[in-house]
Amino acid sequence: MSVFSFKPNQITKKLVKELPDRAQDVIIRRYGLTDGGNIMTLESIGGMYGITRERVRQIENHALNKIRQSSLMNEHQAVFDEIKEKLESLGYIITEEDLLYSLSPKTNLHNHITFLLVIGNPFVKEKEDKHFKHRWFVDKKIADVVHDSLHKVHDLFFDDALVSEDEIIKSFKKIIGSSVQISDDEILRRWLSLSKVIAPNPLGEWGRATSPNVRVKGMRDYAYLVIRQHGSPMHFTEVTKKIQKLFGKNAHVATTHNELIKDPRFVLVGRGLYALKSWGYMNGIVKDVIVQILEKYGSLSKDEIMEHVLRERYVKPNTIIVNLQDTKTFKKNKEGRYTLA
Repeated sequence: MSVFSFKPNQITKKLVKELPDRAQDVIIRRYGLTDGGNIMTLESIGGMYGITRERVRQIENHALNKIRQSSLMNEHQAVFDEIKEKLESLGYIITEEDLLYSLSPKTNLHNHITFLLVIGNPFVKEKEDKHFKHRWFVDKKIADVVHDSLHKVHDLFFDDALVSEDEIIKSFKKIIGSSVQISDDEILRRWLSLSKVIAPNPLGEWGRATSPNVRVKGMRDYAYLVIRQHGSPMHFTEVTKKIQKLFGKNAHVATTHNELIKDPRFVLVGRGLYALKSWGYMNGIVKDVIVQILEKYGSLSKDEIMEHVLRERYVKPNTIIVNLQDTKTFKKNKEGRYTLA
């Protein structure tokens, strides 16, 4: 159902009808104001008429200016006021895709709405760049504040860090401060979606768009999100089941296990149990862990070694004792304390 009191395609038809025949045809083809909605390039239109792309551009610009200066624009001012009011209610600046779907769920009307935005005032489009998506705004001051604030939000993240949506909205709101009087979280979400350099992952956590924790590509990335959400070591079979449940992926136990073994983000802490390296777990088998502990703390008793190892690995105490019997690696003194051989 349309949010307007008018039909966009009928308005564009009236406005374009004021143009000479060739100019009408150029505008209709350039903006896809047909039932099929096909948008043609300057080159393809030029080829039809046997003229250069630059000449087509001149015809297009002249036609747009003629429509903007026509009396029909004043007659239909209420149309542009309605669009402006709606855009303001959405947050004054919004991605082109979100704007079009907010204005009408009917995709066959999107080209007509875009055309009204192009010829209307005070609608301004900024094209996609490396930081932001295609977007429209009606207030440059607000747009500048939003752009600047999104840059600062991006700078809050480091490497592959993730935060909840509530956390990023709270930070975003704090950065904007009193520059813009907006408290609606839904508008803040729309503003966040303008960015191409920060984004949410499939679990709704936000981070840098380049991070594998956000731009999830394979089983190991899904496994990372699953174990991170779980908050403690998980068996690889449970990781597989959770991937299937949370993401609907056709995960296989053997594949998941293989990916966990190869990825340095994970540490095997027990028989089939994996934890995240970022949680502080030491790398390696039990013997490697004992070596790292002795390097860090110096000579330790058997009980002290067992206490430290059991914080790092889910193993039986006897496994630790067996490893300590490796005289090529460990040395036991008269007091019963162990050091590296």
